[in-house]
Amino acid sequence: QVQLVESGGGLVQAGGSLRLSCAASGRTFNTIAMAWFRQAPGKEGEFVATISWNGGITYYADSVKGRFTISRDNAKNAVYLQMNSLKPEDTAVYYCAAQALGAMSNPSTRYAYWGQGTQVTVSS
Repeated sequence: QVQLVESGGGLVQAGGSLRLSCAASGRTFNTIAMAWFRQAPGKEGEFVATISWNGGITYYADSVKGRFTISRDNAKNAVYLQMNSLKPEDTAVYYCAAQALGAMSNPSTRYAYWGQGTQVTVSS
């Protein structure tokens, strides 16, 4: 069992930066892939980024590649999403997810555990 709590969301102007954090509890954290997803109002959930258990492999959605960076600190049971050059279209609730149920390279892969989400709003 893994519990996830996101933090770090907020309101930022276009071009600004935010760093999201996801605190995880559970003994298996350092053995499982982690990911970030987002859901904008009126839209379906969207894959953002994923990272392997040791941080050695990462994948990003094309829409955030080069602007966002996913990382993790297994000693702190935490995963992060550094978001730079934010755009209004990045506005969404961002969710942390744990334990890929399929290939982590597949953006459609489901995850077993989810946090409650943190709101990110980018103003133009």
